[in-house]
Amino acid sequence: MMRLPKFTYRVPKTIADAVQMKADCGDESMFVAGGTDLYPNMKRRQQTPQTVISVMRLAELHSISGDAEKGITIGASVLLTEVCDNPTIHHSHKVVAEAAHTISTPLLRNMGTIGGNLLLDTRCNYYDQNYEWRKGINFCLKKDGEVCWVAPGSAKCWAVQSSDLVPVMVALGAQLKFVSTQGERVVEAAELYNDDGINYLHKSPDEMLTEIYLPPMKGKRAVYKKLRRRGAFDFPVLGVAAMVEVASDGTIATARIVLGGVAPAPIEVTDAEAALVGQAFSQATIEAAAEACYIKARPLDNTDFVMGWRKQMARPFARRALVELQSAL
Repeated sequence: MMRLPKFTYRVPKTIADAVQMKADCGDESMFVAGGTDLYPNMKRRQQTPQTVISVMRLAELHSISGDAEKGITIGASVLLTEVCDNPTIHHSHKVVAEAAHTISTPLLRNMGTIGGNLLLDTRCNYYDQNYEWRKGINFCLKKDGEVCWVAPGSAKCWAVQSSDLVPVMVALGAQLKFVSTQGERVVEAAELYNDDGINYLHKSPDEMLTEIYLPPMKGKRAVYKKLRRRGAFDFPVLGVAAMVEVASDGTIATARIVLGGVAPAPIEVTDAEAALVGQAFSQATIEAAAEACYIKARPLDNTDFVMGWRKQMARPFARRALVELQSAL
């Protein structure tokens, strides 16, 4: 049985208290919300904070406000189940609710939070193992070792960004608010993620995610398609988030196509977007965009399924997403 290491558990009463606690405890501390990612990592000794600061009792982080016209603001500690079931999110940003519903199982969605999913640790077959297993292969670059076992000749960690909500947030142009003792800052979702399995967030350790803002759709439509072995529980080994806005003349005015589960950061496929913008939906434009997704997807052998097949699946999954958007017109 894997057991948690010893740690100090602290419960702040306000956001200001929480960020001050983090500043006082320094690098040997971490924030936690639902703990569905952090606590298993601690059991495997992938992360070993001496102090864990729970943000689940901060009322400010549990609110959902706004509407379709103004956009929606979601507190970082809102449970994934609440995201799935909230009527306002369903009405204005249905794709967010649908993507959240694909995450794990009902039990874990009752514990996990939207903020936790957006800050999810990167994953890899060589990293997400118990301590003894990792020690047996001499550890890896992401934790305690000096070699990336996925690409031994690379100085970069290739652990994969495996959040279902991240590609959707990038496609929608969501904004994330962070707070620390130094103040507040708001960052575009597309700017938060870094193409490195170790340093995967453009974020200081002392910054706490407090809220997520979803801008109004204003005629835009979006969908999310997920590849995984089982119909529930599993992380994505490929995710495709697609958003389009169709002009009055029937041509596509704007488009964003974002791949998840194939690299340390979400990948925006600009060539696929270029194949769509200015064109009307047709089999030819959809196939061109799907082909661009296939070319851009370059998964490595660090998750479930054969990496070559995962690359092949980028084409039909992008096609399915775009066909669904076309049929919604």
